[in-house]
Amino acid sequence: MFDDRSPIYRQIAEQIKGDVLRGVLKADEQVMSTTQYAAYYRINPATAAKAFQQLVDDGVIYKRRGVGMFVAEGAQQQLRAQRRERFFADVLEPMIAEARALDIALADIVTRIQQLDEPGDAR
Repeated sequence: MFDDRSPIYRQIAEQIKGDVLRGVLKADEQVMSTTQYAAYYRINPATAAKAFQQLVDDGVIYKRRGVGMFVAEGAQQQLRAQRRERFFADVLEPMIAEARALDIALADIVTRIQQLDEPGDAR
């Protein structure tokens, strides 16, 4: 489940964010406790707690004292907006810069994207 590309707590946080983004976890739905998470994935409970604290700090989940952690209202929309911005910055802007360097017209890029987006795509 975990790899060496980033710290485990970040991978846990990203996995939970992904579940919220895809609707696997919905607003006000309870998430696994840090203890359950640590036991299930056989990791240090402090590592799971660090991931959950990051999610609280990011506004993705919130704590109900004595009850557990829950997905925050609007978390899915917040994550979607963040990922869209990251997509434009990390994917689209470098792609356009490369296209300009290769003298590829924006219209050609749009046409290719539309072809790829058609049912039974043209790949």
